[in-house]
Amino acid sequence: MKIFITGGAGYCGSVLVPDLLNEGHSVTVYDTFWFGENTLKNHANLTRVKGDIRDVQKLKNHIPGHEVILHLAAIANDASFELDEKLSTSINFDSFAPLVAIAKSSGIRRFIYASSSSVYGVSDAPNVTEDHPLVPLTLYNKFKGLCEPILLEQTNGDFFGVVFRPATVCGYSPRQRLDLTVNILSNHAYNEERIRVFGGSQKRPNLHVRDYSRVCRTLINAEDNKIANQIFNVGSQNLTLDEIADLARFLVSNFKNVPKDNISIEHVPTDDIRSYHIDSSKISKVLNFQPQYTVEDAIKDLCIAFSNELLSQNLNNNIYYNVKLMKELKVV
Repeated sequence: MKIFITGGAGYCGSVLVPDLLNEGHSVTVYDTFWFGENTLKNHANLTRVKGDIRDVQKLKNHIPGHEVILHLAAIANDASFELDEKLSTSINFDSFAPLVAIAKSSGIRRFIYASSSSVYGVSDAPNVTEDHPLVPLTLYNKFKGLCEPILLEQTNGDFFGVVFRPATVCGYSPRQRLDLTVNILSNHAYNEERIRVFGGSQKRPNLHVRDYSRVCRTLINAEDNKIANQIFNVGSQNLTLDEIADLARFLVSNFKNVPKDNISIEHVPTDDIRSYHIDSSKISKVLNFQPQYTVEDAIKDLCIAFSNELLSQNLNNNIYYNVKLMKELKVV
């Protein structure tokens, strides 16, 4: 198929795009490339388009001729969004309805929207399923949720829409992020032998970046009637921050062959009370999708990357931290 991916050079896209190319698809990546273009290797079936998601005319020029749109582009995470709320709102929310309209008028058959499981906010429900009320705590989460009905209200028999709500992604990627929970704790465990946990009891769902790629490919290839107007949670292990920290300390100490007690864990008070655990049984039942990778796999992959020096100056290099890089590039 011919697939158009917004934000395809990002943390998740730089794992997904090579997988799609290996499966024989033709892929157009539409991205600002703030984080560089070298995360995607050249390929005969890969087209790069440097563009802003708010540029309606450029989107009209490049979307026609594709069959599927996968919308990943966003100012990602709460801290990045809050750097410039007006800019972030224009990218994450205001641009969404025009993109859906362009896709529909351009003959796109399937629109896949990457929302977020953080739309649930705080919940002590034993199983947070897709019909759980959305109680977002931040503007980033709020607008992720508000985009969902915009897509689903525009679908018809020729234009199919599907939403997935991924858990917090983790693991190694060619466009690495070290500002995500598992990756943060693993980085500090490996490189500082000191982990700082903000809070600790908050529960978070997790998803390995390779499973993120797998679920996108599942949604691309699924039958129309199975995905039409559906919303799917996608996560694997629901763990507290303390549990993730303990895993990072244990696995890093084994990898580096140092005593576990050499890696300290410090608890710090926090105002970030987001805590929720998602139930991903729906996508298992409907699409037979089961995560294949674990948080343990993510931590081990990062250890290998650190030891092989695939991530240079990882504690200080702004390229791995969205907020720091956006400030450096003066996009906010």
